[in-house]
Amino acid sequence: MTCRDRVLAAVAHQSPDRLPRDYWATPEVTERLLAHLRLPDREALLRHFGFDLRYVEGPSFVGQGLRRHDDGSVEDLWGVRRRAVSVARREYQWTYQHVVQSPLAAAETPADVAAYARWPSPDWWDYTGLRAQCQSHAGHAVVIAGDRLDRTAQLKPMMYLRGMEQTYVDLAINPALVEAIVGRIREYFLEYNRRVFETAADSIDIFMMGDDFGTQQGPMMSLETWRQHFRPGFAAYIELAHRYGLKAMHHTCGSVVDLIPDFIECGLDILQSLQPQAVGMDLAALRREYGHDLCFHGGLDIQGVIPHGTPREVREHVRQQVEAAGNQGGYILCTAHNLQPDTPTQNILALFEAYAEFG
Repeated sequence: MTCRDRVLAAVAHQSPDRLPRDYWATPEVTERLLAHLRLPDREALLRHFGFDLRYVEGPSFVGQGLRRHDDGSVEDLWGVRRRAVSVARREYQWTYQHVVQSPLAAAETPADVAAYARWPSPDWWDYTGLRAQCQSHAGHAVVIAGDRLDRTAQLKPMMYLRGMEQTYVDLAINPALVEAIVGRIREYFLEYNRRVFETAADSIDIFMMGDDFGTQQGPMMSLETWRQHFRPGFAAYIELAHRYGLKAMHHTCGSVVDLIPDFIECGLDILQSLQPQAVGMDLAALRREYGHDLCFHGGLDIQGVIPHGTPREVREHVRQQVEAAGNQGGYILCTAHNLQPDTPTQNILALFEAYAEFG
C-alpha cells in the first residue's frame, strides 16, 4: 500500500497493511531529532520513520494585519496581538505566542461587533500555489490544516478576539453577542475553505479543523450551549468538505466523549487527537462504542508516560494502545498532541521504534 492508500483504508474502516502513522511535535523537538539523526530536513525525518500523512501550509497570506508593535507584539489578520514568550530550562527551551491584546474585549452589543474594522477577508490569501504544494506530497495522505492564522475553528478565534474569561461570560449571559462573533468567524472560514477546495480539492485527502472543546474533566460548556452556538458551524464545515469529496478531521484536546454522538451526527470522519488522561477518552472504550462510526487519531500519552517514563515504559504503552485500537481499521497511530521539548530523545526514539514493532 502507498501511504495515502493506507490512511484512506483506515479512515474507511478497512484493514490496512499496517497502522498508518502521523507525526506531531514542536519545532524544537523536530530540530533536535534532525541533529541527533543527522538528517537534512523535516521531510527526511518523516520518511526515515515511515510517517504517512503530510500537512500543507495552505495559501499564502497577502492581506492586512501582521503588523509589529513597539512592545514586540505582532498583530494577526484578526487584529489579535501576540508576543513571543520563551520558557528556558537547563535541558531545553520552548517558545510560544502569548495573546497580549484581545481587540473585541470591550464590545457590548452585536452592533459593536459589526462595527469592528478588522474582520478578515478570504481575499487576503493567494491560492495559486496551493495545488503545487499538495501535489509535491503525491503518494502520501495530504491534509489541509492551516496554522494559527487560518486553522478552521469557531470557539478559539472568539477566545482570541474576546478573551477567554469574557467568552465564557458571553456564553452564559449574552448569546446574541456570541452569535454575532461566531457568525462572522463562520462566514469567513466557509468562504475561505470554499476557495481552497475549488483550487485544490482533487489533490487533498483530508480537511482538518481544530477547536478545543474539552478540559481534562469534561466539555468546556454544557452540551446544550455547544449545540446552540457551535454545532451549526461544525456541521457546515464538514458538509462543505464532503461536498468536495474530502474526509473531515477535527482536532480537540480534552474530554469530549459527551460530544462524540453529535460529532458523528454532523458527519465527522476522524476525531483527533485522543488525550488518554482526560476523563472518558480511553481508546479501547471509545473504539467499542463509536469505532464503527469514527476513525480515531492519537491516544499516546504526552502528559505522563512519553515525557516522564522510561523507554521500556514508552514501548509498553504503545503496545497496549495498539492492542486497544485493534486491526480492523479506524485508527491512526499518533501522540495525543505535539511531542514537547521536555520529552527525552531516547523516549521519542523508543516511541517510533514501537510504532514499527507493534503498528
